[in-house]
Order: sequence, then structure tokens, then C-alpha cells
Amino acid sequence: MRVVIAPDGFGGTLSARQAASAIADGWRSTRPGDEVTEVPLSDGGEGFLDVVMADDDEEVILEVAGPLGHPVEARYVMRDGSTAVIESAAACGLALVPDAMRDPMRTTTYGVGQMLHDAIGRGARRILMGLGGSATVDGGAGALCGLGYRVTVSDGSGLKVGASDLGNVASIEMGWAPSCDDVAVELLSDVTTVLADAARVFGPQKGADDATVQQLTLALQRWADVVERDLAAGKRVRDDMGTGAAGGLGYALMAAIGARVVPGIDAVADLVDLDAQLDGADIVVTGEGRLDATSAQGKVIASVTERTRSRGARVMAVVGQVGEGAPSLDDVEASAQTGPGPDPATEVSAAAARLAERV
Repeated sequence: MRVVIAPDGFGGTLSARQAASAIADGWRSTRPGDEVTEVPLSDGGEGFLDVVMADDDEEVILEVAGPLGHPVEARYVMRDGSTAVIESAAACGLALVPDAMRDPMRTTTYGVGQMLHDAIGRGARRILMGLGGSATVDGGAGALCGLGYRVTVSDGSGLKVGASDLGNVASIEMGWAPSCDDVAVELLSDVTTVLADAARVFGPQKGADDATVQQLTLALQRWADVVERDLAAGKRVRDDMGTGAAGGLGYALMAAIGARVVPGIDAVADLVDLDAQLDGADIVVTGEGRLDATSAQGKVIASVTERTRSRGARVMAVVGQVGEGAPSLDDVEASAQTGPGPDPATEVSAAAARLAERV
């Protein structure tokens, strides 16, 4: 049998590549005669770059401001000299902030703007950016500053990093930002949240208490007023789906440089040529950390299931846990229904072996 292993990452325990390798090892231990192909996937969240990076891509490494303003080493890739693939979490990711220091009033997307500026300077005319996993709710103000825009507050000084000064924004102008008129920017996300809801939906997981959520919501409203007046010729962008992604990073890039949100899994599928990999498969094994009602909402499993069933193949899954409302698949095996242990890879491999026994 031809078996394609096509999982997402397992939320903080295994990357998509690690999950694919563990599932493949377990499957082969039970069915050594099968032809097994690993195709790790992502919907644009953390780990997206590792999934899509190809052997002939050019890896670019540069020092940028991290989410707390301290220098971090970030990387992105250039493909065919004109397409840049960027993971925003490399510069503003929640994983870069210790638990005790998580505070969206302080964290910034400035480094994301620096990555964009560098990519455009290298000749990128198409930019694909994954928006998942950010530590920020600064409305993308930091990113625009890092890209070269000048943002001033009511006393005429420049905007401070983070969201603490966002409610005092008075004006924004191009500054030394490069023209993006001939650059197509696609934001990979499955988030439909609008800017007005960004603080409420994403703030708590990034360290915001109730009072901070309220302050951020008002600040984002002020930020949108200024951005739409100064950069969008009065056009109201804040209500577009996805403007709340990455704490409003999606909003700033949509309003200022004409970026558009695209379903992350579909863009990744194109980048890794998923459809060609699925052709001729007898079984496709997908997976993620928790299979539940959200799995059917623009996630990796939903896309893999649709593509697999349209080809008449069986779709199975190895997951960490199965929750309420899980979508129907041909077979599912949970690796750690009560929570991952000290060796998640071994648990996932064992689950894959059990799954293969039932073929």
C-alpha cells in the first residue's frame, strides 16, 4: 500500500516534521512493506517555515528586534529570487517570551517589519507570511515602524514599542518605508477575528488581564482611526475578516500595504505540492495535538480529509487527544488521551503502530 503521512504539529510537543517522523516510524514497525511518504503540514502557525522550506530555497538569517525589543536571530527563505516566505513568530512569537514576562502592553511586532523590509530589499515581489503564534496585540504598529513608517503620538514624539502608547497615536506617515505597490503580500491564517475583537480573543493567552484587554481594545480603535485616515484614504479596513490575526498584525499590513489574508493550509499545500503527493495514495494519515470541533474549521485535518476523500482514499489520524465534536474520519488513534507524557514522540509512534494494525 502507498501511505502518505501528512500531520500538523502537536501543539507545543512535536513539530509537524517530528510528528510525521514519529507516525511513519510507528506505521513501518507494523507494516514494513508499505510505501510511506512523509508530508508535514502547517496552517501558517508556528513551525510553518520548516514545513515549506525546500532544498533549493535560500535561507536568510538576520538580527531583528524580538517581541520584548531585544535582538533575536530570525530567518526566512527566498524562493526563486522573488518570493519570500516568512514566519512572523520568528520575530514576535509567544515562544520567545518567558511566561512571567508575557505582557501585550510591552510586546512588539517591530522585528516583523524589519524582516519585510529586508525581503523587499532583496527583490521579493511576492511575500507569504504565516501569522500564527504571536506574543503581541499591538495592531501591527511595531511592524509598520520596523518597515520604516513614522508613527508619532500626541506630544510629537515617536511611538514606543508595544501597545502601551498605542492609544496616544496622532499620525502616521511613510517615513523611510519602501514602496509596496508592486509587492503582493499574502497573510497565511485561519483566523477570521476582526480587529475590534483581537484583544478580547487573543489578549488573555498573551498575558492580558481584563483591565488590559479593555485598554487594548480602546487603543486598537484609536490606532485604526489614525491608520485609515492617514494610510487608507478613509477606507474602513478594520472590519475585514482576519484583521485581528496575530493581535492586529494582519490589520496593519492589510490597511497599509494592501496585504490579503488567505487560508493558511491552502497556501502551504501549494508550496509543498500536496495534491501531487496525495495522488495514488491508498491511505492518508493526518494528525494534530487535539482533534475536536475546531479541527473542521480551516485546519490541516479538514483540508487533508477533503483532498483525500475526493481521491477515494482512506483518511486516518493519529492525534494527541480526541475532544468533543471531532470530525468523522475512517479511523483515529489517540496517543495520550489524558495528556502527553515525557516522551511524546514515542507515544505518537506507538499510536501509529496500533492504527496500522487495524488496516
